Amino acid sequence: MTTTERPSFPAFTTDDYRARMARVARDAGEAGLAGLVVTPGPDLVWLTGYRPTAITERLTMLVLRADADPALLVPVLERPDLERAEGAAAVAVRDWADGTDPYRAAADLLAGSGPWGVSDSAWALHLLGLQRELPHTAYRALTDAMPMMRAVKDDAEVARLAAAGAAADAAYEQVLRLPFAGRRETEVAADLAALLRRFGHEQVDFTVVGSGPNGANPHHEAGDRVIRTGDAVVLDFGGLLHGYGSDTTRTVSVGEPSAEVLAVHHLVRQAQQAAFEAVRPGVTCQEIDRVARRVITDMGHGPHFIHRTGHGIGVTTHEPPYMVEGETQPLVPGMCFSIEPGIYLSGRFGVRIEDIVVVTEDGGRRLNTTDHSIAVVS
Repeated sequence: MTTTERPSFPAFTTDDYRARMARVARDAGEAGLAGLVVTPGPDLVWLTGYRPTAITERLTMLVLRADADPALLVPVLERPDLERAEGAAAVAVRDWADGTDPYRAAADLLAGSGPWGVSDSAWALHLLGLQRELPHTAYRALTDAMPMMRAVKDDAEVARLAAAGAAADAAYEQVLRLPFAGRRETEVAADLAALLRRFGHEQVDFTVVGSGPNGANPHHEAGDRVIRTGDAVVLDFGGLLHGYGSDTTRTVSVGEPSAEVLAVHHLVRQAQQAAFEAVRPGVTCQEIDRVARRVITDMGHGPHFIHRTGHGIGVTTHEPPYMVEGETQPLVPGMCFSIEPGIYLSGRFGVRIEDIVVVTEDGGRRLNTTDHSIAVVS
C-alpha cells in the first residue's frame, strides 16, 4: 500500500440497514426481550448509518421490536441530519420539540411485556427518564442480553476490517524505519498516529508505546520516558478506517535484544501461533484463551500473562466476543477478534504480539500479516 492509496468500498444501502434491523428485532424476540432501545453510539451507527453530530442530553432513541416497524425518535432540530443517513428510509421517524417531554413521546413505542435490551452507551439520564414514565418496564444491557448482535460480520464488513488491518500493517512497516533511541515515547506515538492517518484511518483510537519497564504495563499511555538502546518496546495501535477497526501489536528491540527478551518473545510467539491454529467453527472462545495461556503457563510465566487473550472488533475496536475463561460462546464463521497473548515482567519489560483474525468455514485467517519476529530498530 502506497501513501496515496486508500481502499474504496460502496456505501451500505438502505436495504443493508433494513436487513440488519429486521434480523436484530427477530433475535431480540428469540432472546426473550420485548425489543431493543438503541441510543447514539456504535449500535445506532451499525443499525441505521446515523451518527449524530453531537451526543447531548436530548433524547435520540431507535426502537426495534419483532411485531412493529422500526421507529426512531429524534429531537426535531436534529431531524434533517437523521434524514440524510442511509438507513433513515427504513425507519418511521418521530420527533419531539424542546419544551415537551421526550419520555412521554417514547412511551407509545415501548408497549409490550418483557424486558428491553438497551445500548451499553445509553445515558443514565435517559434510562431513568424512561423508567419514570414507564415504571413497570425493565432493561438489560445489550452486552449481556445480546452479546453477539454485531459479532458475526458479513463479507463487506470483513473486507473493511481487512483493509483497516492492512493500513495498520503499512504504518508498522514505516515506523520501523524511524529512529527510536533518544526520543520520547510520545514522539513515536505521534509518528504512529500520523502514519495511521496517512494510510487511510479517519480515526486513531490508541497508540501504545511502552518502552523498557513501561512495556510491563499492557495499557501504558505513551509518556515522556526517553527510549534507550537495549529497550524492548511494545507498540499497540489502531483506529477506524471506513468505520471499521484495526488493532495490532508488535514488540521491537532498540538495538540487538538480550537473550532474555528473545526467549520471552519466542514464547509469546509460540502462544500466539498455537491460539491461532486452534481457531475453527465450534471451538469456544474460552478455548482460544486456554490454548495461549497453557503455552505460557507451561514455561513458568503464567502469573505474567495478566489479561484475556482477545476481544472482538468491528465498528468499535473492542466489542464482543471476548477470548477469556468463562466465555462459552462457540466461534462462528465471520467472527473477527484479536489474539494477543503477552508476558509482563514488572519493572523490566513486556512482550505482546497481536493479530486480528476472522473465523472461516474451516479455520481462521489473519488480517494482520507483518512479521512476528522481533524487529531491531535504531
